[in-house]
Amino acid sequence: MSPPRASAAAVRRIDKRDGAAVDFARLVDLDAPGEPDEDEGGTRTGGDRDIVGSVLRAFDVLKVFSRSKPRMTLSEVAEYSGLSRASARRFLLTFVHAGYMETDGKRFQPTPKLLELGYAVVAGSGLWDVARPLLSELSQSLGESCFGAVLDGNEVLYVVHAQGASRFVNVGIRVGSRLPAYCTSIGRVLLSGLSDDALEQVLADIRPEPHTARTVTAKAKLRSLIEQTRRVGWSIVEEELEVGLSSISAPIKARDGSIIAAINVCGPSPRVSVDDLRVRFLPELLACADRIERAMRD
Repeated sequence: MSPPRASAAAVRRIDKRDGAAVDFARLVDLDAPGEPDEDEGGTRTGGDRDIVGSVLRAFDVLKVFSRSKPRMTLSEVAEYSGLSRASARRFLLTFVHAGYMETDGKRFQPTPKLLELGYAVVAGSGLWDVARPLLSELSQSLGESCFGAVLDGNEVLYVVHAQGASRFVNVGIRVGSRLPAYCTSIGRVLLSGLSDDALEQVLADIRPEPHTARTVTAKAKLRSLIEQTRRVGWSIVEEELEVGLSSISAPIKARDGSIIAAINVCGPSPRVSVDDLRVRFLPELLACADRIERAMRD
């Protein structure tokens, strides 16, 4: 027997930012008949019976939100996730109830609380306890912003940020930010650590878009650049993500030589030329990566 539908009172909440009452019952028409729900419970039919399909669909809902789409309507979430409106609204309201999503009555957006889930896992690694002070020293030495990141699917997830005392680059990147891996130096370093088969799958899955006039979008060229990064052990990207921004990145490797993370230094192109990155920044960046790896082995 299906559980009873939630009442309007059960899902009516108050938006504390402006004191306005948001009537979720009216927003999603919970008490009105509508399209049938997809199976949201139990295990996936036709597949591994230990896999809970509703959990996978909840992730599908979360993944539609991005830097370019931070706020979305119910209809948009349903469209981009491939779910029915009935299923999408239940997932969204569940996230709102748990504090991982908020709404103004029309659009939904994730809250910072959602970052706790992924960041707690990544930041819990001893790697970042070791790397954080060393990246701070690097940032102070070079006077530019430094980052540490890991690969999550086709995106870079930024885990650590160290900012130089005298200079600041406002690129909208902070701990928990995600950016496409293909057009960032730190992303290309992380992609270079994938096997050939895994890299081919990533390239097959992505649809590169030009963020600037210099963004490389041809997959054959991207593959060549990633393979070059694999050979030399570092990557420089100039103004492919954002006009006026250049960066250089290097890998952090485990004992077996596999790339588990990457570190990065970025600065404004008028102040930091590609020659600066290669001649002045690269030796210090590689030395920092080596110190992190040695500290992890101690």
